[in-house]
Amino acid sequence: MNHDDSKRIPDGASFDRSGSQDSLDALSLDDFWKEVENIHETRGNNHEERQAIVLKEPDEGELEEEWLKEAGLSNLFAESTGDSQESMVFLSTLTRTQKAAVEKRVETVTQTLRKKNKHHQIPDVRDIFRPQSDPKGKVCDRSEPSAVRTTESKNEMQDETKDLKFSLGTNEQKSPLEDMPFSETDINLEIPFAEQAANLKDNSVGKMYKDGGGDTLRTNFRLPKDKTGTTKIGDLAPQDMKKVYSLALIELTALYDVLGTEFKQQKAAKIKTKDCGLFGVPLSVLLEQDQKKVPGTKIPLIFQKLISQIEEATLETEGLLRIPGVATRVKSLCQELEAKFYEGTFNWENVKQHDAASLLKLFIRELPQPLLTVEYLKAFQDVQNLPRKKQQLQALNLLVILLPEANRDTLKVLLEFLQRVIDHREKNKMTLNNVAMVMAPNLFTFQGLGSKSIEQSEFAMAAGTANVMRFMIQYQKLLWTIPKFIVNQVRKQNTENQKKEKKDKAMKKLLKKMAYDREKHEKQDKTPNDADVPQGVIRVQAPHLSKVSMAIQLTEDLKASDIVARFLSEKSGNVQTLKKEEVFLYEIGGNIGERCLDDDTYMKDLYQLNPNAEWVIKSKQS
Repeated sequence: MNHDDSKRIPDGASFDRSGSQDSLDALSLDDFWKEVENIHETRGNNHEERQAIVLKEPDEGELEEEWLKEAGLSNLFAESTGDSQESMVFLSTLTRTQKAAVEKRVETVTQTLRKKNKHHQIPDVRDIFRPQSDPKGKVCDRSEPSAVRTTESKNEMQDETKDLKFSLGTNEQKSPLEDMPFSETDINLEIPFAEQAANLKDNSVGKMYKDGGGDTLRTNFRLPKDKTGTTKIGDLAPQDMKKVYSLALIELTALYDVLGTEFKQQKAAKIKTKDCGLFGVPLSVLLEQDQKKVPGTKIPLIFQKLISQIEEATLETEGLLRIPGVATRVKSLCQELEAKFYEGTFNWENVKQHDAASLLKLFIRELPQPLLTVEYLKAFQDVQNLPRKKQQLQALNLLVILLPEANRDTLKVLLEFLQRVIDHREKNKMTLNNVAMVMAPNLFTFQGLGSKSIEQSEFAMAAGTANVMRFMIQYQKLLWTIPKFIVNQVRKQNTENQKKEKKDKAMKKLLKKMAYDREKHEKQDKTPNDADVPQGVIRVQAPHLSKVSMAIQLTEDLKASDIVARFLSEKSGNVQTLKKEEVFLYEIGGNIGERCLDDDTYMKDLYQLNPNAEWVIKSKQS
């Protein structure tokens, strides 16, 4: 294979060198093409042809229907057993751009169903959003698309944005997108990403917006500290994560809409896959197998073992990940692992480090569906087409949130490992750029999709996907952060749902009974010191670990870590055996289901955001 870039371009392939390739800082793509060559060689030695995944060609309107289902809004176009009242609450918390994204899909589905002569009633999108966007009850001309409605309607939408801004905890007197205390290198998680993009467009930044405005690959973006605590994936209870997923999907779609980039989830026809083994087995099947061996495991055991095998031999080995193992030996090891791994009879001493690295990459490539999923693989690839690097990071953040839990957890372990390899770059010569070049083909050129134009698409994707891979490694801490604006929308949904529940007589009766039972239970357990807690004081409990509870006076500089440390300093019960990294302070109830707090959460600020919460110290596993 010729790795010279000028000769490597396939005939007819168009590629804008002023875009993503130049942003690679004039790096050679040689590592990328060598890795592609190694992958082709490995596939050539493997006589078992994988069954290609067939992508479904959706009918008109089908994509939008699927999108609305994924967003939890299927009752907007079909009879649904879901709670329509809860859906209305959900819709009431959406931003201007999020509502526009929903409206666009509902209108498409409505038109499609009319063409198909469907008779069931479809709600008009303006009826759906009128309680928030049309408070005066005025009706816009139905023939006009939402993007070109009257100035009066636009003003009403601006009024609605002010209401939303207040509900999300921003400054009531200022536009949420003006006078922001964020620099160009800050990733602002307080204002919805699509709103930030719309503001750039509305202000006609012009050429600076179009070409990225100096927002280059060299920019070191950072995540400013949030006084109410940074929320990571895994910190929220499942019922709130379900809301986060829906909001992330709508926000990502709104961001792509604002930026004029097509966003379509791909759907694959079901294919027959292996129901046991190691390589070429779905992640869900692997985890089901592994959890019988190690209960609670979230990462495939073979994946963990391959990483530990590479690390045990030292990460200082030159060319680690770049230099392939011997293809015939890797194939033999793969077969032996299939036979002996779960029996515990495989001899790991015979596995050379470069062979282990090749097996790790082979594991990723052999998954019957991409690690980044069929649904979102193209969306990950298309991140490179967004105009600004900051917007690319924002899109990646939302895409990671949308991944299934098993894929997300496995990707996280992979990215953390890749960063550890890069940390030894002085010895192993594997810089961030080198690692990104080598790993991009393994995650983005998926054999199972059966592309006949792989040679042409490889060159077009090379620089862009390497950049996406680089961003995923470099900014992985950001990618597992749930944006504050989404958490605030979840809080508002919970608050509104609680209000509606209180209006329902049956629910009110149930809540009354629950409150009575709880009060009765608490009276039995209370001590004289547990009487009404004074203003500015919180009571912290640790029911899973100890009977100890504490009254904590809130101060401006009191953090969650201070409360945990104070609790652990009490030498009583199970506390004596606990370590700081094993336990966390949780915010429970009020306007959130359950949230694990990071150490730097300022408790007074959080208390003001959620005064009705309970505060509990417990381990993350309990």
